[in-house]
Amino acid sequence: MKAFTFLARRFVAGEGPQDAVRVGEHLQRRGIRATFDKLGEDVTSPEAAKRAAEAAKELLRLIPPDIERNVSIKMSSMGQGISRDLCLEQTASILDVATEVGGFVRLDMEGSSLTRDTIEVFHELRKRYDNVGIVLQAYLHRTLDDVREAIARGDRVRLCKGAYREPPEVALQDMPEIRRNFEAAAHLLLAKGHLPAIATHDEKLIRSTIDHVREKGIEASRFEFQMLYGLRPRRWTSLVAEGFNVRVYVPYGTHWFPYFYRRLRERKENVLFVLKSLLGG
Repeated sequence: MKAFTFLARRFVAGEGPQDAVRVGEHLQRRGIRATFDKLGEDVTSPEAAKRAAEAAKELLRLIPPDIERNVSIKMSSMGQGISRDLCLEQTASILDVATEVGGFVRLDMEGSSLTRDTIEVFHELRKRYDNVGIVLQAYLHRTLDDVREAIARGDRVRLCKGAYREPPEVALQDMPEIRRNFEAAAHLLLAKGHLPAIATHDEKLIRSTIDHVREKGIEASRFEFQMLYGLRPRRWTSLVAEGFNVRVYVPYGTHWFPYFYRRLRERKENVLFVLKSLLGG
């Protein structure tokens, strides 16, 4: 556990929101944006959901005006497993504060058992709010259809590979297939999407994205790359130097173990990224 604690310090901003904001300020000085997330999921009581929502609102108010007020939240931490009404109420209260301070809220995607409900909650919130986006996972069989629907609706999408273990009937298992699905989804979003976020540390997918936008004449201002705090920090800088927008996902809080362990367990390349990052790569 001590080794994991040491690693967590490298990949989690700290325990409190002030720690996350300090990281955001440091990133901004490097020309890099941030999205902030308090770690935690799967609350089991309405009181816990309300506490999670209050933490997100506190964070939005704490972020200084010279830093973009951009946060990510999980629906399971908003009471999704208790009732949809509770989840909607808590998430809407966060979006109200985000509206007040000029902020943006991204609904993170979790395991496939929650995908449909998360998208439906998102659609309900989009009836009232423009400052909310969704995450779609390229390894799910359904994702290309979800991407097409999001484009038609004008929704803001973060595209990632997916970090949960899923069965073959739900998700692609082979990495070359996942990459092909990611590229297909990314190309749709880059062509017609509304400010999509291409979230990957996979250099093949980064280069593929760069080659595609240059070939198609897509301006860098129309999308952004996103990466996780602590992983490939030199690549953040080099992408900014190439003229691309980069946003780093900055987690904070005490519930770091599930977040960190899942990313090491699910993808062997994540272990390599961690080791390279620890060596300064």
